[in-house]
Amino acid sequence: MIRLLAVDDSALVRRLLAELFGREGDFAVEFAQNGEEALHKLRSFQPDVVTLDVQMPRMDGLACLDRIMLERPCPVVMVSSLTQAGAEATLEALALGAVAFVPKPEGTLSLAMDEFGPALVETVRAAATAKLRVSRRLAERVRLQANPAEAAHHGATRTEETRRIVLVGCSTGGPPALDALLTPLPADFPWPILVAQHMPASFTGPLAERLDRECALTVSEVRRPVPLVPGNVYVGRGDADLIVSRRAEGLVAMAAPALAGHVWRPSVDRLVQSAMRLCPASQLVGVLMTGMGYDGAAAMAKLHAEGGATIAEAEETAVIWGMPRELVEAGGASVVVPVDAIAHQLMRWAA
Repeated sequence: MIRLLAVDDSALVRRLLAELFGREGDFAVEFAQNGEEALHKLRSFQPDVVTLDVQMPRMDGLACLDRIMLERPCPVVMVSSLTQAGAEATLEALALGAVAFVPKPEGTLSLAMDEFGPALVETVRAAATAKLRVSRRLAERVRLQANPAEAAHHGATRTEETRRIVLVGCSTGGPPALDALLTPLPADFPWPILVAQHMPASFTGPLAERLDRECALTVSEVRRPVPLVPGNVYVGRGDADLIVSRRAEGLVAMAAPALAGHVWRPSVDRLVQSAMRLCPASQLVGVLMTGMGYDGAAAMAKLHAEGGATIAEAEETAVIWGMPRELVEAGGASVVVPVDAIAHQLMRWAA
């Protein structure tokens, strides 16, 4: 049985969650109305996983999460609104150590349970098996270990002959992993980086802004066609796919309407496939990090088979070793390394 502690100040939400998880048959569920009550239940119930509302009286979700990570770390799934404030709070929660989030639908929750319920159950069940890492401390450790002089030495020239494109895919656990990947890279890193992170549309903009503040590279969300420039990171919008296209001025990153055949968005498979149509495999580098499912594995395995370089995050650091595992099992990973070694691998290749 999975021991779930669900924390929400709404009696209606608690009742709906009791019905939802009660039907599954493999959950033992207890509830808390606020953060203070949750901390008491944390010690007595000892849950395998916690769902945590962001906005609550007396002690909000972020304060409660911080205490959980200090007092009894366990996987936490944030349940947050799709507003700008909700997106920023969720990104802060992921930096504090939450392993995943599920957007709370707008309007009456009871009318949206057919869509919201299965997504929540799937995420909670996966989170119960997730490996914890204190993401904020991991990012700080990476910053301290980064050697700016070595990074500068590993910079390649910016000629078209040596320039590559880095294609990054991630899902559950992705924001802290992106922080660990991008923070060690110097501002003059010679290759553009495109990121397909599975997220709702209202979250990808704040994610890009947060990463832009945290690292030396220039990070932006792709809303219109933009030229691919070294030292820049392009984050795909959550309501579209991120693809590589060609314009008169050269290669560009652009948002494209999502296709029905791709389950997740932005689609990692579609990002890699679009780049492979325009560039030789030898000019592409694929990076597949933490996440549920298999998005990106097939396309990156094909990229590897055709001479491209690929990196899979190692099981030891992945919050959910789903997407990178699929790549490894397909024989499509050039290297398999912990998340805090990916940037150094890229810099070695750039040299």
